[in-house]
Order: sequence, then C-alpha cells, then structure tokens
Amino acid sequence: MIRSELDPTAADHLGRRAAMLAKLADLDAEHAKAVAGGGAKYVERHRARGKLLARERVELLVDPDSPFLELSPLAAWGSDFPVGASVVTGIGVVEGVECLISASDPTVRGGASNPWTLRKSLRASDIALRNRLPFINLVESGGADLPTQKEIFIPGGRIFRDLTRMSAAGIPTIALVFGNSTAGGAYVPGLSDHVVMVRERAKVFLGGPPLVKMATGEESDDESLGGAEMHARTSGLADCLALDEHDALRIGRRIVRSLNWRKRGVQPLPVREPAYPAEELLGIVPEDLRIPFDPREVIARIVDGSEFEEFKPVYGTSLVTGWATLHGYPVGILANARGVLFSEESQKATQFIQLADQSRTPLLFLQNTTGYMVGKEYEQGGIIKHGAMMINAVSNSTVPHLTVVMGASYGAGNYGMCGRAYDPRFLFSWPSAKSAVMGPAQLAGVLSIVGRASAQARGQVYDEEADAAMRAMVEAQIEAESLPFFLSGRLYDDGVIDPRDTRTVLGMCLSAINSAPVPEAAGFGVFRP
Repeated sequence: MIRSELDPTAADHLGRRAAMLAKLADLDAEHAKAVAGGGAKYVERHRARGKLLARERVELLVDPDSPFLELSPLAAWGSDFPVGASVVTGIGVVEGVECLISASDPTVRGGASNPWTLRKSLRASDIALRNRLPFINLVESGGADLPTQKEIFIPGGRIFRDLTRMSAAGIPTIALVFGNSTAGGAYVPGLSDHVVMVRERAKVFLGGPPLVKMATGEESDDESLGGAEMHARTSGLADCLALDEHDALRIGRRIVRSLNWRKRGVQPLPVREPAYPAEELLGIVPEDLRIPFDPREVIARIVDGSEFEEFKPVYGTSLVTGWATLHGYPVGILANARGVLFSEESQKATQFIQLADQSRTPLLFLQNTTGYMVGKEYEQGGIIKHGAMMINAVSNSTVPHLTVVMGASYGAGNYGMCGRAYDPRFLFSWPSAKSAVMGPAQLAGVLSIVGRASAQARGQVYDEEADAAMRAMVEAQIEAESLPFFLSGRLYDDGVIDPRDTRTVLGMCLSAINSAPVPEAAGFGVFRP
C-alpha cells in the first residue's frame, strides 16, 4: 500500500486546495450555462408546450438513482455558439445496461445542429462503437443550423454512416422522437433499429410543407406529411406510437430490457475503497505547474485499497509506472513525476506498455509533462529515438487507454502520454490542466530569439520595445489557449472533472469499456529496450 506523505493541514496544501476550489467554482458556472440551454425565455416556451427538457428526458430514461456520466458538457465554449452545443451526450444505465445517450436540446435554436453539435455527436458515436454501447437518440431537432451548413453538410453524413456501422456490428440503435426530426435529421430514426414516436408531437420528414410546396407544388400539412400517426400506420417508419413523452421513455426502457444485452469484457474483482480520502486530491497540484508533485499521492486516492505494485521504481524515476486495480478492474498506470521525459523514462514506458499489452491490461495515463528533454547531451544520447520508441508503443498498443490531464501537457509529451491524437477510449482534464506545444513563456522566448537573429542577419537594430510587447501578447494568447475550458470547448477532452470525482469517472469508463470484448493482441512479444 502506498504510504502517503501528504499533510492536508500544511499551508501549501491548503493554498493549492483554495486555488482548485476557485477553479471548480468557475467550472460550475460554465456547466450552468450548458444546463440553461437556450435561456429562460425558450425554456419556458418549451415547457408551455407540455414538453420535457433534454436533461429531464435523460433523467427519466436512466435507472433511478444511477449515475449519468455527461460527456463534453463544455463543447463550443469560447465560440459563437452556446456552451454545450445544443445536445446532451453521456453514458447512463438503462434497465441495468450501460448505454450511450444523446439528447437534442430544443431550447437552443430548435435543437438545430451547429458545427460543434456535429463534433460532439460524432465523438459520442465513436465512443458507442468502440465500447459496444447501445446507442439511444432522444430526438427533437430542426436539422442543420443553415447559416453554418458549409461546416455541417459534408462531414455530417458520418452521423448516418456511424448508425449503420453500429447496427452492422450488432450494437442496437434506438430513436425516441419527441418533436421535429426534419431534413437530414429524418435519417436518425430512418437508420435506427428501433423507433418510437410521440403521438401528435413527432414530425419526421425529409422536407416540410414549405419545401414540398416549393419543390413540387403539392399542398400538405405536418401530420399527413410526417406525423407520428402516419408513420405508425402508413409508412411503417415508427415501430411504436407513444401517448406522450413519459410513455415514449417507458417504451424506450422496455426496448433496452428486451435486448438481452450482455457485457463481453472482463468481470471486475471485489472493490475496495482507497485508504485516503478523495477530498485531499484538491490540494496536490501546484498553481505553478513548474513545481513538481508526486503522482503517487494521486494514485493512492483513486486505486483500490491504495495498493500499487510499482514497476522499475528506481529506474527512469521521472515516470512512475505500475499495476493496480480501480473499481475492481486491473489497470497499468503511467504517471509523470517530474514533468520531463528522459531516455530512461521513454524506454521504461515502452517496456511497461508492451507488458500491459501482453497481459491485456488497460492503461491509465496521468499526465503532468513538459515534454521530452532537449539539449546536446540528450540529443546525442538518443532522446529522439527513445521518445519515438515510446510513442510507437502507445500508438500500436491494442489495450484500452484512458487519460487524465492533471497538470501540464506540453510538446511531444502530450503524444507519448496518450493525448487526444492517440485515441484513448476516454480523456478527461482537471481544472488545473494546461496543454500547448510548449509553455507560454518558452514559446514567446523562442519567437523573440528567432526575431532577434533575423534582425541581426539583416544588419538591423532589434526593436526591444516591440519585442517586449510581442512577448506579452504571445504569452497571454498561449496562456488563454492552453486552459482546460478552451481545450474542452474544442472537444480535445471528454470533459473537465472535479479531481474528487476521478475514481468514480474512471470506474464508469472501465465498466463501459468492458461492454466490448477484450481486444486481440498485436502479435509481438516484449522488446526489452
């Protein structure tokens, strides 16, 4: 068992805790914007029509008192579109079955899809497909947000392709239609395995009455063109006709119950709580990410029994590696201890990843890295080839990967520690996280050195005042663009989470991963670096 050396009464711990709580208050404020949807006016208009809000539909669909892991709640943050991107996505338990749930938010421009809605929806489809999760669409959408159609129309076809691929893979797709599902949106129920429509509310058609009038001259009304009764009795698109929204959700639960769904992964071992309280996670990460911290203090508060079997503990000590269980699931953990990755750490990681692949053990990456070491000594010592070796191992490892960005995630360290580009099954960030090609001061300094050398080569006097202004501007820009809200808004993670929820979130992810069979091995043994 890890022996914690953390003193929760120490001044530095209390200072870090206060800073983290301030960041969490900001996070709560941004989440509140997503929950507010299109604002009070449109929420009240929606309620006046006797309709449930998107999150209310989700809450009634999932099992009572069961958790719902919302994904990408800050999508579109910092853009011209509302936070949340007009759709709610996440993993919830329905009739004992973990499902991927996607619910349109009709209070935001009628649930129309903007470019961020598309990215968020595609990420949800990817999670459902890779982890073999039944996919439930709670549909009420006016189709594409037409002013942004140039960014939606062509890539948006992947939503329909993904529905057919899920069905072909034996993953059930279910559409519960509560209102409009028009134009391209009509293909969501059209391509789903099971379709439920709400009487007198659901409207599903490729072209509404105005478009039909313009295209063919035909006069029609909503109900005869695409109403729920018509699709249940005439076209056959609807499998079930629900009396109201509550009835549609009841039918949706019944459909899931009838799937006879079975998880195909490993069964978890008995679960043991960590020996140390999760509350103490708030005071571990320094505000200044240049100050290192011991990731074992984090590991001790998220793994079962705080037990951790460390691998090569006295070799490559800037990277902590070892074995543990989390909510009963075996995991291999790689965690940055002092930020920089040297050749020894890269070789150690490579061997450890291959061992995990051989034992079919999922990998958990806890990021706090400034990247691979630079300098003449390290270049001559082979840091490029050793870093490439680690990146190769991460890229070609076939076991599931999960990533949590706790602090810094700079340079190629982001790649070696399984950043978004390396397709971890799930990736979450703490409010303390930062990610960029390098730190703001370093990046501004590099630009200054290059500019100074360029001026010298041209025989010009370097403008020191302009240089100072440039450095300040670049540092401010990179600092803003490296913060977790900015990155989460662009879906570079699956959400910014409270550090205290890390164990719960990872446990839900590991359970969801094991809905799918354990992936096949790559076919190579372990190469000792």
